[in-house]
Order: sequence, then C-alpha cells, then structure tokens
Amino acid sequence: MINIELTFTKGKITRELNGDYNIMLVVPKQEQSSMEPLNGLLNDDKLKACTIEHKKKKRSLNANAYAWALLTKIADVLRSSKEEVYFLMLKRYGQSTLVSIEDKVNEFGERIVDIFKKAIKYHEELGRSELNGKDFVHIKVYMGSSEFDTKQMAIFIDGIVSEAKELNISTMAPREIEQLKERWGR
Repeated sequence: MINIELTFTKGKITRELNGDYNIMLVVPKQEQSSMEPLNGLLNDDKLKACTIEHKKKKRSLNANAYAWALLTKIADVLRSSKEEVYFLMLKRYGQSTLVSIEDKVNEFGERIVDIFKKAIKYHEELGRSELNGKDFVHIKVYMGSSEFDTKQMAIFIDGIVSEAKELNISTMAPREIEQLKERWGR
C-alpha cells in the first residue's frame, strides 16, 4: 500500500460534462519528490481514497514530556496521582464544551447519560434541569491535551509551569520553555 502525504494551500474543483469532478491542487515545488510516486498511483486502475484536512502543527515530544514531568512533580507535592493533577490542569487551562443530554434510557434499559460518561474520559457533571417535561443532565467535556493545537498546548504548559512555581517546584528557564514552544511547528 502506498501512502503519499502532500501539503498545499490552494485547489480548484471543476465538473466534466458527464457529471464527474476534477480536483486540481496547487502543490509547492518543495513537494517535487512526491510527484513521481503520486503520478504512478494516480495512473493505475485501482480504487483510491483521499483525505484532505487542515494541517496542524505537531507538538514536540519534548514539550509533552516536560508537561508530564511537571505534572508528576506537582502530584508528588500534593500527594495525588498525576492523572488527577492532569485532569485538574485540563479544567483550569484546557479546552472544554458543555453538553446537555436528555436523562432517559435506551432500548436496552441503559441510561444514555451513563453510556456517554463511560465513553468520555475527561468530564464532570455540572447539573440538571427540566425543559418541556424532559430531564436533562449538563456535562462539561474536556479535550485531552493530545488533541490540542500549538496555541492550546502553549496555554496548557504555561498554566502547569505557573502551578509548579506556586508550589516551589523548579522549572525550566523561561527562555528554554519558549524554545520548546518554537520547536512545536518543526
């Protein structure tokens, strides 16, 4: 199986008389090494699949490792688990959304809210309400740091560093932390 990844910023879609579509992508010359294998792939008779999405900057493993090292030190000082501290930091510095779920059971007799809570690792129930005779449970859902983009991860690490300093835990120099952040996009 051949897997080719390209980056591009522009494209164009046209339609042929028979209704089929043509997709043209403007690929920068830096991707030249991918053109020959791509041409070979496009010219065989096998069915192909294509996924197009916005490219995100990848976090560096060093930044992620540093975050977890600080989380572990904070957990030691607080006599807690690093997972509990991680969730606390997600609550304070992470991304979240509020979901309201009708409190009812499915055809198997299971509460839908319970199924949802089991499927979502980082969440907390905020309350309940009634609307038009139906009961709802309001749940705050937190995005795990592996889903953060560069800016979100920077905010998360800055928060962890701030918490560590408040507990007199030594941290990297600000310049070193900035260098970690700069390497995320590389």
